[in-house]
Amino acid sequence: MTKRALTIAVLLLIGMGFWAAAALDLSLDGLRDLVAEATAYRDQNAAALWVLYFLAYVAVTALSLPLAVWMTLGAGAIFGFWSALLMVSFAASIGATLAFLVARYIARDWVIARFGARLDGVHRGLARDGAFYLFTLRLVPIVPFFVVNLVMGLSSMKAATFYLVSQAGMFAGTAVYVNAGTQLAGISALGDIVSPLLLASFAALGIFPWIAKFAVARITRHRAYRGHKRPARFDRNLIVIGAGAAGLVSAYIAAAVKAKVTLVEAGEMGGDCLNFGCVPSKALIKSAKRAHDIRSAAKYGITAPAPKVDFPRVMARVHEVIAQIAPHDSVERYEGLGVEVIKGYARIRDPWHVEITHSDGTFTTLSTRAIIVATGASPAIPPITGLSDVPYLTSDTLWSEMKSRKSAPKSMVILGGGPIGCELAQSFARLGVQVTQVEMSDRILAREDSEVSAALTEALTQDGVTLKTAMRAVACAQSGDQIAVTIEGDAGSETILADDLLVAVGRSPRLTGFGLEELGIVTERKVETNDYLQTLLPNILAAGDVAGPYQFTHTAAHEAYYAAVNALFGDIWASKADYRTIPFAIFTDPEIARVGLSETEARANGVAYEVTRYDLDDLDRAIADGTTTGFVKVLTAKGSDRILGATIIGAEAGNLLAEFTLAMKHGLGLNKILGTIHVYPTMAEANKYVAGNWRKSRVNARALALLERFHDWRRGA
Repeated sequence: MTKRALTIAVLLLIGMGFWAAAALDLSLDGLRDLVAEATAYRDQNAAALWVLYFLAYVAVTALSLPLAVWMTLGAGAIFGFWSALLMVSFAASIGATLAFLVARYIARDWVIARFGARLDGVHRGLARDGAFYLFTLRLVPIVPFFVVNLVMGLSSMKAATFYLVSQAGMFAGTAVYVNAGTQLAGISALGDIVSPLLLASFAALGIFPWIAKFAVARITRHRAYRGHKRPARFDRNLIVIGAGAAGLVSAYIAAAVKAKVTLVEAGEMGGDCLNFGCVPSKALIKSAKRAHDIRSAAKYGITAPAPKVDFPRVMARVHEVIAQIAPHDSVERYEGLGVEVIKGYARIRDPWHVEITHSDGTFTTLSTRAIIVATGASPAIPPITGLSDVPYLTSDTLWSEMKSRKSAPKSMVILGGGPIGCELAQSFARLGVQVTQVEMSDRILAREDSEVSAALTEALTQDGVTLKTAMRAVACAQSGDQIAVTIEGDAGSETILADDLLVAVGRSPRLTGFGLEELGIVTERKVETNDYLQTLLPNILAAGDVAGPYQFTHTAAHEAYYAAVNALFGDIWASKADYRTIPFAIFTDPEIARVGLSETEARANGVAYEVTRYDLDDLDRAIADGTTTGFVKVLTAKGSDRILGATIIGAEAGNLLAEFTLAMKHGLGLNKILGTIHVYPTMAEANKYVAGNWRKSRVNARALALLERFHDWRRGA
């Protein structure tokens, strides 16, 4: 039977059930008459009646008919307390589970497709505490059970869990109603059963698990703080460890609300992004792009000699850019904002004390109500034989090393096919370096859709990068003035000689040396936090790369807002970090940008989706600029214009993505984008055209045929 047919059948059965229920005399007198007839039948066919009653009860519950109370009372009156309790307890749970499964089969896909993004938080909560919520709801009989059945059917809860929790949770209420049924003759109104006192008792029973959960949380928190003496007074409201994106924003927010805040940084202000990551790499990318533009000038009708790369000047400009931006993150600026900045190493001694080692070796210990750990990440170093014996580079050491060079290296091996590896591989290749890029996966950018990887692979190859995918480095050794890198894969092994070796296989959170382990805070792959960015000790929070789950500067700043607010006000009101729309970009040429689900992720997660695509080779501005490589691809919920994700590869992809990020954040669909005026001719029109393609794909051919006949008629044809 198809889902449509099953849906129709279920609705017909429910309709018939409600019609039958309406035809019954649903009063205590009517129930007594039915009980009298059933009791007479029971005396002749007890077993058969028990089975029939059981099956009828299952059907009534499964179809969510308003007869359960009456049938429970009737069971108590006809079969007696224990026999009826056994019957109703199992029949109700089985019927509820059937209703749960029907709701899941018929409506879950539609609900997820239409409201999935808005319900992400609900689904996460149910996945984590769904059994607990269900149990407490079952304990309170004033909550309509059929609503519980249907809502839980839309969640990801296992059917077995639903059945077992329902069996346990409904037992107390079932016993009350069955017992009332045994006293049916003495009951004059339903109010005799569900008196205010009884309802209050059930409500207290339902609230008890929440009280118990709160008490357990308080006990756990008390144990975590056990052995540490809380100061009567504090030197600071907040101490922030680390002056990268997360630390700077946390300190800024604290100072803005007039909290007394201290920011501790052992290295350079601005953290990795300013000094080693986003800023220097983008400055290098710009120089490399200019060299590429000169080489490509002929296609624009301009004759130009091959570019001469002044490598020392290129690197000097990189450091000039860092120096120009540095005042935005400087000690002076933040002190002017009201932040106390201390250069030194911080170590958390207990939940309320931080010891700071200054550059001159002296110590300062400060007490604080809250602490935010924002220590960032450092380059991950893979376990390769001989790697420590050669002068390899990382994204942290690259810039200072290259600053002292009088010329660019002739050759370079880059390990890693992620965003960092791809950006640097293309840039150095465009500056005249012979680059070999090695990636363990069978393609670069393995987290993105295969067509995105393929497009960037072609671009890197055209720029002269030699790609070695499905290969991994197994050994390194010094070979004269060069480094010998041995790589191997299914096709065999080979050794590559290069002037430089750059390790760009990812970044690892800085977790050790800050006193977290001694306090029992979990730091296996990152600092473990809850939805409020709090650790095991709620007054110690973490934000940015050290906390994950994303390693982007903009998400570090985003988390910092929640961490700062929760650190200062979390004992009054705490807010969960919002990860619903996280955009990111890879600044290769062409650029790659994405927000929300990729097609690969949607398939892996079983999300019902539709794909709409617009190729940039059709866009007027892209044709005029000669930047026709790429596309805009949007995933929408099946049968809806609600955006699940957008992937863009092409010129200005990072800027174009902002419109889709805004739309997803505020629940705007493709129809809204289509109805928005976009300046002509701009790259941004691509967003409107992909929305137009979505609309075209939904034009009704029959309606168009009727319109054609209408216009023919109006012409008199």
